[in-house]
Amino acid sequence: MTSSITSEAQLACASDRSTVQHLYLAHHNWLQSLLRSKLRDSHQAADLAHDTFVAILKSSTRSAHLEALREPRAYLRTVAHGVLVDFFRRRALESAYLEALAALPETAAPSPEERLLILEALHRIDALLDALPAKTRTVFLLSQLEGQGYSQIAETMAISSRTVKRHMQAAFTACLEAML
Repeated sequence: MTSSITSEAQLACASDRSTVQHLYLAHHNWLQSLLRSKLRDSHQAADLAHDTFVAILKSSTRSAHLEALREPRAYLRTVAHGVLVDFFRRRALESAYLEALAALPETAAPSPEERLLILEALHRIDALLDALPAKTRTVFLLSQLEGQGYSQIAETMAISSRTVKRHMQAAFTACLEAML
């Protein structure tokens, strides 16, 4: 029975790849051109076009859904928009980090290896925070960055202290899961 399930999964995966490959061959040049017009950088556009198709491959969307697309370019534009938003958010995060580094005395500046590790950690934290529901994220940030206590957060957000605790528990659970 397990081998039957495994071979069905392998067939579905192969079908998904085939569908994405067809989508890629039919629309890659158009997508790259669209991104180049937005970014004014052909190399970055090529990278983000590639990232768009990787995102499609990683998504839980099945080939039946992709094959049924009436407007594949609209779908690609939507996925590419998400990839583009992530790109600009990463760029802004890196820029803020580099500005903070520039303000440090040279003796306190981290090595290039440490910088890369810090940037990777910042990207993971940003993705984690982005995945939290808006209220949970706000409660967590008020607590962890602003140093507000639960009762102060409850008052600020007009929610009960018990609700603040539930949001904090959800945020900490997400943090722990991300560490595993």
